[in-house]
Amino acid sequence: MVRRPTLSRRPVRLRFTALYGAVFLLSGVGLLAISGFLASGASFTRPVPTDPPSPTQARIGELQRQLADAHAAQARQLLVGSVIALAVMAVVSVVLGHLVAGRVLRPLRTMTAATRRISADNLHERLAVAGPADEVKDLADTIDELLSRLEGAFTAQGRFVANASHELRTPLATMRASLDVAMAKPEPVPAQTVSLAGRLRTELDQVDRLLEGFLTLARTQPGALPDRVALSLDDVVASALADRAGDLDGRDLDVAAEGAMVSGNRTLLRRLADNLVDNALRHGEGPIFVATSTAAGTARLVVESGGSPLDPRKVASLAQPFRRLGADRTGSSEGAGLGLSIVAAIASAHGGTLDLRARPQGGLRAEVALPGAAA
Repeated sequence: MVRRPTLSRRPVRLRFTALYGAVFLLSGVGLLAISGFLASGASFTRPVPTDPPSPTQARIGELQRQLADAHAAQARQLLVGSVIALAVMAVVSVVLGHLVAGRVLRPLRTMTAATRRISADNLHERLAVAGPADEVKDLADTIDELLSRLEGAFTAQGRFVANASHELRTPLATMRASLDVAMAKPEPVPAQTVSLAGRLRTELDQVDRLLEGFLTLARTQPGALPDRVALSLDDVVASALADRAGDLDGRDLDVAAEGAMVSGNRTLLRRLADNLVDNALRHGEGPIFVATSTAAGTARLVVESGGSPLDPRKVASLAQPFRRLGADRTGSSEGAGLGLSIVAAIASAHGGTLDLRARPQGGLRAEVALPGAAA
């Protein structure tokens, strides 16, 4: 990788300090040069005698030499004083340049801090910089306009996904009802038709789960989280495990609960726990480890499952929609690749994170960190 020059990585304030300091220093040098020129121009010019000097002229010449020596000593003192003044001016120039640069960059620092606070969760906020109509005000207004367009794009995207998913449920329900009616006729149904109907039901269920995933992702898009309450993360995980008791038969299950409390939407957090457990059941092998804990104000949910060794570089991308490791993990291609992306979206909507890691002994470790809440 080509390294950028050191100067280009220096802060703007440092560059402005050097610029203003150089300007102040050059101004001081110019003033000292003008003063020295005027002082040298006022030097005494000794007349050149043409005849042998008389005693009076000799006396005058001696006085002129003494005056010239005094002027030379004064010039040397002036030179020394000028050097000292120049050194002091250099220090003062750097200090003044630093102060002026800070004053000039203060509005930009304020805008940078405000822009950094504005994220996908609070796109409705604006910089709203007050002041005269100058370049800084124009930049702030341009950023506000960009934030408005981003907010509109996020809102339109979430609305489109929610509306499309909702509208697609109607034809799916119609197709499922028509299939059930056709299979419920009293006439004998050929075995090939029964097999085809089973395959269609499976595909319809898969599409239905996909649409439900789209709706969940739309609900967890940036914005206010609805129905936020304090609840026990242990209870949410216990409910998810209880509903899958039949699927967990034959799999070693190790559960460790430490009374983790969170603040959030119960339905979304339940979906988060469901997806983590389903991912371990569907794609993992061997024992399943589920644990909840609280430390330093953070509640954590960990779900681990065994399996074949995974590529850590590919595991990091599983939190993105439609990303799967596929049949190379367990030989199963079931799922649309939305499960862990939904977990990541729900965790982000609650101010948390999802961390996916490949276990050294094989399998996947998924850890969700959420802000803790008082019991």
